[in-house]
Amino acid sequence: MNKPAFLLKWAQDIRASYWFIPAVMVIVAIALSYASQWIDHNVDLLPFALPDALINTQIEGARSTLSVIATSVIGVTGVMFSMTILAVSFAAGNYGPRLIGNFMRDRGNQISLGILIATFVYTLMILRAVQDPSESGGIDAFVPQYSMLIAVAGCLLAVFTMIYFVHHVPETINVSNITASLGAKLEAAITAMIDAEEDLPDAPVVDFPDREADHSVRVSPAGFIQTLDYRQIETICEDHDWQIEIVKIPGDFVTSSTVVLRIWADDGFTEKHLSDIQECFAIGSSRTENQNIFFLADELVEMLARALSPGVNDPFTAINCLNWMYNSMTVAERYKGGLGEEGARKSKLGPHLTRDALFKRCFLASKPYCETDHLAHEHYKTLVARVNAG
Repeated sequence: MNKPAFLLKWAQDIRASYWFIPAVMVIVAIALSYASQWIDHNVDLLPFALPDALINTQIEGARSTLSVIATSVIGVTGVMFSMTILAVSFAAGNYGPRLIGNFMRDRGNQISLGILIATFVYTLMILRAVQDPSESGGIDAFVPQYSMLIAVAGCLLAVFTMIYFVHHVPETINVSNITASLGAKLEAAITAMIDAEEDLPDAPVVDFPDREADHSVRVSPAGFIQTLDYRQIETICEDHDWQIEIVKIPGDFVTSSTVVLRIWADDGFTEKHLSDIQECFAIGSSRTENQNIFFLADELVEMLARALSPGVNDPFTAINCLNWMYNSMTVAERYKGGLGEEGARKSKLGPHLTRDALFKRCFLASKPYCETDHLAHEHYKTLVARVNAG
């Protein structure tokens, strides 16, 4: 069964998962181990030969070296994983649990873990290839010299990876870097929305019939809409000449009784069509950044609220969040003419992102928290005055 929204959500979840890149690198390491062993068994086919000083390792020396590499790398991996969990726990407690996904999606963390685990797996695969000569003469002595060199190179790479990771983890939990990352994502999402609006063909405003919709679409189970396949819905609408109104968008919470879409179709609407439309919605247990600009704004507001809480009392972090909100409003007003009076959208059927909606989600949502602190409130009033002045 074709489930476009589910497939899109599945692909996005895999790309953002903490395990995907390390798992791929482990598979590559296994394939590399077989390839390097084949080279060691067919050295005569190589167009060059390495100096004897690099390929004169004996059996016991090879086993000792590979054992030390494997033991050390897996030990470092455990420490690295502990540091990641510590950073995630710290961020969740201080900046909000919704920011955990940003740490899990961090490419530096994923690639670092992948390099260490892949080095460990590769070393084990080569270690089992080292052979002692059999007393009965059935097995010849074998030391995979070229594979050994790759294992040593992997060990050196793992050392530099650990140095990088020790530097990277404090950077990821730096509050200024977190707010800057969220602000940059929000800016990119707004510019992408404005760019997409330029590519949309001019279409007349949809004038829905002055009557109840012929069909109301509901989805299950209950949860947040994480992905909505606008393109597939557009295709269905155009193929059957139906009028469709999208009621709920990504980021909205729905139940099995919530109407997510209305359809005006005089005839020809079947259960198969209903199923196809329902499959354009992917439901999950939490909100995500995908197709949801307001979620990024909410994360900045949440960081601001936590910074101004009595237990934290950090007005400068709140001011930094306000600065990035102001940047998003500036982009929304000036990038390629801004959002305009009607706003911008990525799809003909998609909702418009308007300046007022963005202002409400950023600054108006922050106002109650800023009023509790003098520094934050003064900066809030300054930025709001700039926004209103255009």
